[in-house]
Amino acid sequence: MYQYHKWIRSFHAVAKMRSFTAAASYLKIGQPTISEQVGALEDKFSVELFHRRGRHVDLTDAGRRLYEITEGIFGQEDEAIQLLQSLHSKKTGLLRIGAVSPPVVMNLTYELMRKHADIEFAISINSEQETLARLYDFTIDIAILAIMDPDKRLHIVPYRTYPIVAIVRDDHAWASKSPVPLSSIRNEAVIMREPGSKTRDLLESACRNRGIEIKCVMELNSREAIMHAIAEGLGIGFVSEIEYVPIPGTKAVKLKGAPLTIDYYLCALAVRRNRPLIRSVLESAMSPKAAHKK
Repeated sequence: MYQYHKWIRSFHAVAKMRSFTAAASYLKIGQPTISEQVGALEDKFSVELFHRRGRHVDLTDAGRRLYEITEGIFGQEDEAIQLLQSLHSKKTGLLRIGAVSPPVVMNLTYELMRKHADIEFAISINSEQETLARLYDFTIDIAILAIMDPDKRLHIVPYRTYPIVAIVRDDHAWASKSPVPLSSIRNEAVIMREPGSKTRDLLESACRNRGIEIKCVMELNSREAIMHAIAEGLGIGFVSEIEYVPIPGTKAVKLKGAPLTIDYYLCALAVRRNRPLIRSVLESAMSPKAAHKK
């Protein structure tokens, strides 16, 4: 069984890094050893685990199924090392949170720091895809994501719901008319986030359902850039209310008639949901939400 453990660890490293070279660096062993061990695993069980395309590799269906298992095996090994390191440094715990929204994760962190003064926090902000990947790799403990699709590997708890608001320049006609109907967007130049943004997806879906055409004049990949573009008079934009940073020259305007909201969820790996600190965070999020809705 120990021989299989080494082979499977090499498989996991290649699957995680999507490269034999990177896996060798990750495990600090020679690439020929990695290749030999993965090959031995495939030969032993007569299965193909990777599609090899030069230096890049993709998982086969069998490889994906095996990787779902090894994520748990080696992720929990990493978790054990982190516990030992925290005990060595006299810390009572480390909670690693990944999120797609800085204001939302700061809101959660503030709440947790009041309850757990002796806990160290590590916060990372990434795209939804990267945040999920970090959760599956055991690199973070909790993820805060908007609009979750069911996944048997995850335990998901509703966290907060915020309205989506329009952002306009302070001399725009909407600035003195809050709230405004969503249908008014027909006459506006709109600055959008890049495709895949949850706020954009929700806005486009709401407009499509109501037969409202959006005139997108610009796409930007950051909220800050959108705010500055709005301040320069290049168009209007949309963000969740908690993410609005009132930079000079801009104003948030509420929508009426067809209110838009965005939901955020706390996500943890199902196999780790009962870890004391993770369970505490998830249970605190399950308290009544009425006081937290904007």
